[in-house]
Amino acid sequence: MHDRTALIEMRIERFIRERLAPSVYRLRQPLTVSAWVAPGEPVTFAEARDADYRPFAIGTPWGRAWGTTWFAVAGEIPAEWRDDAGALPEGTVAELVIDLGFTAGQSGFQCEALVWNRDGAPIKGVSPFNNASPAAVDAEGRVDVLVEAASNPDVGSLFTFEPTPVGDPATAGEAPLYVLREMSIGLRDLAVWNLLQDFRLLHGLIAELDATSARRATLVEGMDAAIDAVDPHDVSGTAQAGRDVLAPLLAAPAASSAHVLHAVGHAHIDSAWLWPVRETARKVSRTFSNVLSLMDEDPEFVFASSSAQQFAWMKEHYPALWERLKARVAEGRFVPVGGMWVESDTNMVGGEAMARQFVEGKSFFLEEFGIDTEEVWLPDSFGYSGALPQIMKAAGARWFLTQKISWNETNRIPHHTFRWEGIDGSRIFTHFPPVDKYNSEVTAADLAHAERNFADKGRARTSLLPYGFGDGGGGPTREMTATIARAHSLEGAPIVKHSTPREFFETAEAEYADPAVWAGELYLEFHRGTYTSQLRTKQGNRRSEHLLREAELWAATATVRTGAAYPADAFQRLWRLVLLQQFHDILPGTSIAWVHRDAERNYAAIQAELEQIIADSLRALVGEGDRTLLVNAAPHARAGAPALGIASAPGMRDVTPRAEGDGFVLDNGIVHAVIDARGLLISLVDVVTGREVVPAGQVAGLFEVFRDTPTQWDAWDIDETYRRHATRLDSADVVRVDGDAVVVERSIGDSTIVTRFALAAGARTVRLSLDVDWHEQQKLLKLGVPVDVHTDRAASEIQFGHIVRPTHTNTSWDSARFETAAHRWVRVAEPDFGVAVTNDSTYGHDITRHERDGGGTFSLVRLSIIRSAMFPDPGQDQGAHHLEVGIVVGADVLDAVAEGYRTNLPARTVTDAAAETVAPLVAIDAPGVVVEAVKLAQDGSGDVVVRLYEALGERTQARLEAGFDVSRVSETDLLERDVDAAAITDTQGTIVDLELRPFQLVTVRLSR
Repeated sequence: MHDRTALIEMRIERFIRERLAPSVYRLRQPLTVSAWVAPGEPVTFAEARDADYRPFAIGTPWGRAWGTTWFAVAGEIPAEWRDDAGALPEGTVAELVIDLGFTAGQSGFQCEALVWNRDGAPIKGVSPFNNASPAAVDAEGRVDVLVEAASNPDVGSLFTFEPTPVGDPATAGEAPLYVLREMSIGLRDLAVWNLLQDFRLLHGLIAELDATSARRATLVEGMDAAIDAVDPHDVSGTAQAGRDVLAPLLAAPAASSAHVLHAVGHAHIDSAWLWPVRETARKVSRTFSNVLSLMDEDPEFVFASSSAQQFAWMKEHYPALWERLKARVAEGRFVPVGGMWVESDTNMVGGEAMARQFVEGKSFFLEEFGIDTEEVWLPDSFGYSGALPQIMKAAGARWFLTQKISWNETNRIPHHTFRWEGIDGSRIFTHFPPVDKYNSEVTAADLAHAERNFADKGRARTSLLPYGFGDGGGGPTREMTATIARAHSLEGAPIVKHSTPREFFETAEAEYADPAVWAGELYLEFHRGTYTSQLRTKQGNRRSEHLLREAELWAATATVRTGAAYPADAFQRLWRLVLLQQFHDILPGTSIAWVHRDAERNYAAIQAELEQIIADSLRALVGEGDRTLLVNAAPHARAGAPALGIASAPGMRDVTPRAEGDGFVLDNGIVHAVIDARGLLISLVDVVTGREVVPAGQVAGLFEVFRDTPTQWDAWDIDETYRRHATRLDSADVVRVDGDAVVVERSIGDSTIVTRFALAAGARTVRLSLDVDWHEQQKLLKLGVPVDVHTDRAASEIQFGHIVRPTHTNTSWDSARFETAAHRWVRVAEPDFGVAVTNDSTYGHDITRHERDGGGTFSLVRLSIIRSAMFPDPGQDQGAHHLEVGIVVGADVLDAVAEGYRTNLPARTVTDAAAETVAPLVAIDAPGVVVEAVKLAQDGSGDVVVRLYEALGERTQARLEAGFDVSRVSETDLLERDVDAAAITDTQGTIVDLELRPFQLVTVRLSR
């Protein structure tokens, strides 16, 4: 038999394009349109309803960048469409058809709209590939709706990464971006629409089957016959005949061994990215309206949504939509997942903030729906901290889902379903959907890829399929659910079934009882620039996390000691704002300028409010008098003030530099530092041991500027090729003494860098205070500290502990980890001597090994200080910045931990105080056990909650002592619910005895 496959496939493609797709609507009737342009920012429905509308013609341009145009749309179903009883022809549905001027770009990255009825209830969202809406026709056949159209610019959905001014409203311009093409009532032919879905799925399946398979040949011939059954001049009248021909092809069941896909409707909505936060709330309303409308059409459809923040916006701003949503949640079809306030970054979020993501997210879902979410849902964050398994388990989670690791540039993690082990030994059941995307459109290609790609064949056969337009929202469409219905059991394809995340995880766990284990962080071999981009946003987050710690500590102390009111509502509001801005496109620095400028303003307001809470709490504690006190919120004693306490203490003074040759010396009897005429550290000696930190022939405190032109995602990526193009800033404009500091001034291009070197009496840390006025573009600024130790690993602080990473490049995994994230410190060491480098602002580091003069190797620690990508914010990181860096000589891990806190929690001075001291609310006797948070309980009981962890990676015993009367002690999860004691071994009055495993996180509740 002659092979006619190629010709038939061409025939199928043309039949779909020219016959089926144009025939979905039998008839269309234009509606009357008038418009009102909202001035400035979006307005409420009530304001829009009462506005002055003017006639608006189809074909008219509309919509300045980031503007809102409300269209009033009215008309009626033509009488000729209906029979004498007013009914539409059998097999048809009347609906609104809207084309706002959609472009070829992606759904969610351009104009979109929300259709409202005249009573102020959202009906459905409208977007480029989902542009139909229920018509809200009244008994007389009339249509009368408002369409809230957002003219969001397409900042870069085609991802050519070209600089654009539209990410900032100040430079976006006023010209209209779109042309209104259609506002009509359409009569959808269900038989034609269903035949189109049949054809699309089977045509896609043909492309996935082996060219020699009998199933493929049967499909080709059957579809050719179906085309013959449809009259091209009467598609509507003969569509069912075509469906009858295809019915046996669609009825052929899947193989009994076929892979099983649990299809979960999803709409990954970035809480900000190429649009501002305020637009995200509207995107959520449009998506949720679309989802609820689809649930009305398809009783099998299930939708899962994460991010409690997005639900909270609906409750606050869309009450009618909220009530519909709650009903579907109660039904089990609209499923809250994830248990976090937002889908946050996990590399840079601090330990307590990571805990609060779950406290606020899970508490919201519990309070609003009575649902305790047990899965963690982070499909798109840029790598996953090794501390996360323990934090998830401490929040009551059982399962973890992500997809992003499939983006790895170099290596492939060898599992899709496995148990992930964190730094403390906690393990959590984890799944990567093998479809390799979180926004599948349920194409035959996606289904086939998921089955072929699944890495755990033979031991398991189940995976999750998250489907629906995502990133900018939109969610599932009826075309996607139609494919699921057809692929439920279809020969040549995997089995696809509607499911919930819980049903998937329970099924997967039951069939795969002993999965493989992956230990340590899930490092994303991509998007390494996110540790550095948008320095001001990162500084705002770091400062806010530590201010919240201080404010809760002193407010709790003031409540217990003086009866002062505890500002619980303010803390929740401020925490939630900080948590929102930890979203994985805000904190990583990958959003448009508008997002980051909003974040900076928010951080300034957060700081002002927390500083006032701290000041009020401290004044309540110390009273009015003539004493000066040192306030220490850090978990380690300093300068005479106890950890978490207040004392009359002198503080620490800096030593005075002295001139020596062409340079200067800082010496406090512990550390001896020499800064030469170039402003570089040429010697850094531990005086007691005589160890020299700076290797022979090297200098510390050296800035280097690198070419920073990544291949793909500008603000996201640092490519390893940056290392090929370095400019050493090894000369200075000025080197001088200013008070107790050596000041070095440098310049490059239009930028200046001022470094102040200082050393406190009794300290082993040389402090570098950096003032950078940056005006370069596509450049990466790094600060280097070479350390004369021979080691193949480096320790980096993460949440509630630290992780040890190789500094060699023995394997492709090691080589790909060329830029890494750390929190407040990194450390390199030999068994008897180490050096830590601390920071107060940045997260990006590279730590490498180099051949040493005289033999052996030395370690080079470099901090990524600043970069200046052009997309999506062409003004990224321009202007003035201040950072603090410390070089801790002879540091063990405890020194690194303590100095990291000191750098980020500077001691305060309170004057005019009456008290001599304020004893800590709690004290711990083991220096390696760190108190991370002291606060009052979430439930308003007044109980004191203490969060602590073992920081050194050692098994240890510790004694916690409360500085107040205690009636009950309990160990709790992060949500402050009692759990079986894992760390508490004994309690006696105010004393709590603890035994902790390495890096163990513990929450202790002390009832007053």
